[in-house]
Amino acid sequence: MLMIPTVLGVITMTFLLVHIVPGDPITALLGDFAQPADRAALTAALGLDLPIHTQFINYLSGLLRADLGVSIMQHRPALELLLERLPATLMLAALAMVLALTIALPLGTIAAIKKNQWQDKTALSFSLVAFAMPNFWLGPLLMIVFGIWLGLLPVSGADTWQGIILPALTLGTGMSAMTLRLMRGSLLDVLSLDYMRTATAKGLTWGQAIRRHAVPNALLPVVTIVFLQAGALLTGAIVTETVFAWPGVGSLMIEALNQRDYPLIQACVLFIALVYVVMSLLADITYALVDPRVRYGEHQA
Repeated sequence: MLMIPTVLGVITMTFLLVHIVPGDPITALLGDFAQPADRAALTAALGLDLPIHTQFINYLSGLLRADLGVSIMQHRPALELLLERLPATLMLAALAMVLALTIALPLGTIAAIKKNQWQDKTALSFSLVAFAMPNFWLGPLLMIVFGIWLGLLPVSGADTWQGIILPALTLGTGMSAMTLRLMRGSLLDVLSLDYMRTATAKGLTWGQAIRRHAVPNALLPVVTIVFLQAGALLTGAIVTETVFAWPGVGSLMIEALNQRDYPLIQACVLFIALVYVVMSLLADITYALVDPRVRYGEHQA
């Protein structure tokens, strides 16, 4: 129900903000010393001399036709440029997600089973450090260690398949921290429930009861955060792609911002907002599928 108002709000705010911030594409195209007549002619040609509400109406009418506008700097449809960069971003986000879950789920499970032991303290320390490290700091650190000191991995670009490892590790590390803590807390709650004792009383070992009953039920709240973090990966990718010169949507957005390329900025922001909204919807749907109590809770109440 809230998807359409949310997207409309993002569209409106993005349009207004890119027109309010200092700088304009005319200066980026013509330079600081362009003649007033040249500036006026280019402004009219781009439609930037129209009242702001008229520009907004024109933008909305274009969206209804799936027209995101034409890049001011590259003279190509913004949607076309976005689709060119999208595969690189999706590949990076997918690998980062896999790395995050590979780290977080086992460590979170071990931390809950070994509560207050050295395994638990080690896992929590890792999550604290990982959560505290921003991408713009962790990325250069990994570049220095694995790219410059050890010479094992490329530090930028997508010329080889190894180029995706460091940016994916940068994105995945931060995501794993929250997921690890959530998995640990959820599993601790499940382990204290009566049906776990009932399962062992019926003949299951404690390890079997954890694998068959505790872990699947503990994963329910993790599902929601994983989908939401999948959308958050795109925000993190803006910085990470710029640091590693990864040719994705994030680096495209930074280029558009530096050039004040209004249509391209709006296209990138709209794409990221839509991903957030869709991921939130998928989280709700998936949670309802794996836990029938979510679907029928209202009637039971």
